[in-house]
Amino acid sequence: MKASAKVQVVMSNSAKKLILASTSVYRRELLERLRIPFDVISPKVDETPLPSESTLALALRLAKAKAAAVAKDHPEAWVIGSDQVADLCGAAIGKPGNFERAMAQLQLMRGATVTFQTALCLMHGDVETTINIPTEVTFRKLSDDVLEAYLHAEKPYDCAGSAKSEGLGISLLESIRSDDPTALIGLPLIALSGLLREAGFLIPNKTSIN
Repeated sequence: MKASAKVQVVMSNSAKKLILASTSVYRRELLERLRIPFDVISPKVDETPLPSESTLALALRLAKAKAAAVAKDHPEAWVIGSDQVADLCGAAIGKPGNFERAMAQLQLMRGATVTFQTALCLMHGDVETTINIPTEVTFRKLSDDVLEAYLHAEKPYDCAGSAKSEGLGISLLESIRSDDPTALIGLPLIALSGLLREAGFLIPNKTSIN
């Protein structure tokens, strides 16, 4: 009986196909922490906000849309979609793309609290769960010289809000409040681990233990 149970554990995750619907290297690196085999496919999704759409509604809609865009071509797989929208007083703050816009973002957020809405969707056929993990980030009141030095050192132009908490950007922050610490980086692993376990994935899996 023990031998057959062991075979079931070893085969469990390998029998399931998992896809991360994302172009983000940060999400890919985060998912690798769970040591589950997965593929990465870029979803083709228009991320333009709808008229009067809240930042929370936008994040939830895009996370589901990304998962659905990949799931329609891979009905056998479990697909992870995620999206993050930074919210300052109800206004969305996107990826700056260059130094000038990043500087303007950091000046705007100086001394303020920004809510990062990180939505997560796990989809398999008609089965779908979409949730949001908010993270409240308070920025320090720092001089322009400090902000410029940070931007030249980190170049966080592909990061919403321009402050990479996993890097030097942590020095710009006064506090972080969240139930899921990796949500701020782009993928809430506490919540995701729970959803994957409910879907039948074993975390940790014995095959991932050396």
